Amino acid sequence: MNARIVVAGASSGSGKTSVACAVASGLARRGYSVQPFKVGPDYIDPGHLRAVCGRDALNLDAWLMGEEELLRAFSSRPADAAVIEGVMGYYDGASGRGDLASTYHVASLLGACVVLVLDASGAARSLAATATGFARFRPDSRVRGVVLNRVKSARHERMCREALEEAGVEVLGAVPHDPAASLPSRHLGLVPARESEAVARKARESARAASEFLDLDRMLELARAPPAEPAPEPPRAPEKCTVAVALDASFNFYYPANLEELRRCGARTVFFSPLSDGRVPDCDGLYIGGGFPEVMAERLSENASMLSSVKKAVQGGAPSYAECGGLMYLARSIRDEKRHAMAGAIDAESRMTGKLTLNYTEGRVVRDCAVSAPPARFRGHEFHYSRTDAGPDARMAYELSAGQGIRDGRDGIVQDGLLASYGHLYFGGGGFAAEFVKRCVKSSCKGR
Repeated sequence: MNARIVVAGASSGSGKTSVACAVASGLARRGYSVQPFKVGPDYIDPGHLRAVCGRDALNLDAWLMGEEELLRAFSSRPADAAVIEGVMGYYDGASGRGDLASTYHVASLLGACVVLVLDASGAARSLAATATGFARFRPDSRVRGVVLNRVKSARHERMCREALEEAGVEVLGAVPHDPAASLPSRHLGLVPARESEAVARKARESARAASEFLDLDRMLELARAPPAEPAPEPPRAPEKCTVAVALDASFNFYYPANLEELRRCGARTVFFSPLSDGRVPDCDGLYIGGGFPEVMAERLSENASMLSSVKKAVQGGAPSYAECGGLMYLARSIRDEKRHAMAGAIDAESRMTGKLTLNYTEGRVVRDCAVSAPPARFRGHEFHYSRTDAGPDARMAYELSAGQGIRDGRDGIVQDGLLASYGHLYFGGGGFAAEFVKRCVKSSCKGR
């Protein structure tokens, strides 16, 4: 059996993550192998999907990856059932004028069954209008049924079901409103499941409880598809360098595909904790991803030995790549109500603004850097509530045609072997991992 179930929403906040986790949890507990996916450039929701079914959730973003790479990534992880959580509203994508990178776009590429999650908390009969509108907006919307979320009572559920039945829309589940089951959140969305076992445990418990209210048998029946041809395993280079990757409650925003691509290109990845370890492990290169250094700022600041070790590695010329939270950690400090000293590896200071920056980014490489050389073009994304003020002499690697970056449409501070940017890159198929590994090998041979 090969089933492809897309869990989409009418809008953000409808409960896609909770329902997707419930579907994945319920199927896994029935003994099916479940591979989770997330549409769009998201790091937090994939962590919750991983927590409930034990497999890394891969991102499927048609704008970042292109259709061919997206299909390759999807078919690289065969399973009995693929559970694919959507992004924003079902038809929301890279712009308001087309379907590119929307959940609808991905569902169409995969030939998947779409389950639309409706927040029923403030409506009943009107939900039928919403559901039929989504089902008819495109000639083949792929919407096969709905899940009612946050249902207030048995009477409320009955009214919703009556309206949807009259409209010819199948109801595949009705999850009761339960404030105690809500997952904790903050400024960038849900609190990451990797941040604490308590969050991961609550995700599992909530998913298990919600799955009891879903018609999983009917979902599987609707979602059956011809088995996908497994993607050929890309050739893997022998290990030739070691890349140390920051991974803990403060830094955990990584695409699994990025880490796998580093390994495929010949890197051995070793993990360390900027919160609790005393020094960077022996390595040829350094990768500090995104996360919540602002939330953990006090603890990060107190770990003086790690800050010193990171600064020494970066300023010593080790090829280093830092994204968003990693950029903030390498600055002199992070400011919110207080100033928290950071590594000071670059002449910059980060401060929390309370203003969201959320964009796809696009541009060209204008200065040689850790992952590429001019005149390469790239696509990425940025997602933060901070601003980083770099010194006037800061050299930038990226010139953006879309996105904000660090300053005036430029991004990517270059210093020695370091590249530190607000933008996040997807490594798969872009040559970025191969270039980074090449520089790590070259640096190692020089014997810094």
